Amino acid sequence: MNKTNYRDIARHAGVGTATVERVLNGRGSVRPELVEKVLLAARALNYPRKLPEAHRGLLRIEVLMVRPETTFYQRLSKAFERIAATLDPLVVVQRSFAEERKPEEIARRIVSTDVARAGLILAVPTSPVISAAVEKVNAQGLPVVHVVTRASDRAGEFIGIDNHAAGRSAALYISRMAPRIGPIVAICHPVYQVHRDRIRGFSDYFCANPGGSSFEWLGFGRDEERVSADRLWSALEMYPNLAGLYNAGGANSALIEVLRRHPRGPDVFFVGHELTENTRAALRDGIMDVVLDQAPEAQARRALDLILHRTGLTDIEPDQAPIRFITITKEGL
Repeated sequence: MNKTNYRDIARHAGVGTATVERVLNGRGSVRPELVEKVLLAARALNYPRKLPEAHRGLLRIEVLMVRPETTFYQRLSKAFERIAATLDPLVVVQRSFAEERKPEEIARRIVSTDVARAGLILAVPTSPVISAAVEKVNAQGLPVVHVVTRASDRAGEFIGIDNHAAGRSAALYISRMAPRIGPIVAICHPVYQVHRDRIRGFSDYFCANPGGSSFEWLGFGRDEERVSADRLWSALEMYPNLAGLYNAGGANSALIEVLRRHPRGPDVFFVGHELTENTRAALRDGIMDVVLDQAPEAQARRALDLILHRTGLTDIEPDQAPIRFITITKEGL
């Protein structure tokens, strides 16, 4: 077999042989993104020489998330960690968290130039200052991928479930499966576009399919346990014959506890998101009826694949279809 040479590496990386020579001999004056391409190509072709240590780890993908205390974002972070361990050592996936209620801090982190980045993956809420930051770095050529929710409608690509369809599905399950007819309520966190999309789908279903039960009330729980619990207690007092509850966001554990304690709680057909230990137990006990899990592991995989493709490090175009959410009931545990 012929040994790999500069021409092979240049062809694989899409650069000139002079660039390959400068990188492999450490001569400098090569843009970081081209250095990364050359080194990854050399490794892929098993180039029979030790690669320059000074260039290792240059391809840095930053993942910025919020709410590290929640089970969902813990799952998402762990998924990025596991997938990163399977990538080429030259690819570094840097995970970090920001304070959800500090959009200026999130924006500052997005536009930061402290460390060179090959791509940016965001799981943060939207606000004007965050959207502006995303649009700024994207316009400068930095690939940006939004997972779970969109931080900007104008810049970056989105990886996630079809949230409008998820909301419609929740409405379908309640309208068809709830044991009694009556008012339906929902709780969400309005700062997230995906929550608004879910509620819109939920409402659209009831508008298109009028029947005995109807969507009567929406509470803003802000994904906080105390606030969400208060909203549900209020709904139970407002509607003595409450038939169904849809939680489009987090704080399921607080809602589960309210339904356990309230004398009419077991009569409410409850649909929520994300399979956790709490929601698993609630399904098993009959407090929760349907869980729509948005598969954060699949979102992390697709987001990294997309960044690697956008930077030219892989030739395979990732699937552009929405991630499929998973419907789980007690019988499916």
